[in-house]
Amino acid sequence: MIGLVHGMGEHMGRYGHVGEMFAQTGYVVFGFDQRGHGRTEGKRGHTPSYEALLEGIDWMLTQMRSRYPGVPVFLYGHSMGGNLTLNYVLRKQPELAGAIVSGPWLKLAFAPPSLSLIVGRLVENVFPSYMNDRPISTDRLTSDPDMAAMIRGDRLGHGQITAKYFFSIHRSGLWALNHASELRIPLLLMHGGDDSVTSIEASRKFADHAGPRCMFVEWPGFKHELHNEKDREAVFAFIRRWLEERTSTAI
Repeated sequence: MIGLVHGMGEHMGRYGHVGEMFAQTGYVVFGFDQRGHGRTEGKRGHTPSYEALLEGIDWMLTQMRSRYPGVPVFLYGHSMGGNLTLNYVLRKQPELAGAIVSGPWLKLAFAPPSLSLIVGRLVENVFPSYMNDRPISTDRLTSDPDMAAMIRGDRLGHGQITAKYFFSIHRSGLWALNHASELRIPLLLMHGGDDSVTSIEASRKFADHAGPRCMFVEWPGFKHELHNEKDREAVFAFIRRWLEERTSTAI
């Protein structure tokens, strides 16, 4: 079984082709829209706490195990979802067969100005639900024009993020980097070589500190959303092979 954890401003509707790929391989796939996203209620791009985001993964895993007891469970997280997935497995040490993470938001690929961070932290303390609306250009997400058009036409997607949400993810990314050596399950960590959204250097650092349980794969020339790139079938084929090896040892 595979539980999907989507990225910032997304929802599960954008992962239909990913779920289809896994289902055709024989996996049961679960997913949910995080609070402040998609069809889930709540202020867009806002969370009362980081722990509230991890609760969504708790809920999903409970549903998965109650419906299919005894079946090996994997998590698959992208970008912000990769941040959540890594923090979940490090903080909670759950019984999972493994995890797949792509382009995790451990650090951004660009460094926000120091003054902006200082002001942002003050805003978080005084007005945590203060909203910044700045959608990411699809040119930074994928080089596939059809996928880019799909993202631009997505009415449920958004570029909104509050001060509380941003700094919750920011701090937890740094926390994951500092605790990578505590990884206890197999991890496939992937990053696009041309990712201008999240930091590939941070992913490399995480993999170095995590040790042999982590397999790090860089996809040269690929942008942020590996699952939406032109040559995504190569990414999917690699994931399927990795899963097959993990599943055979987990049963």
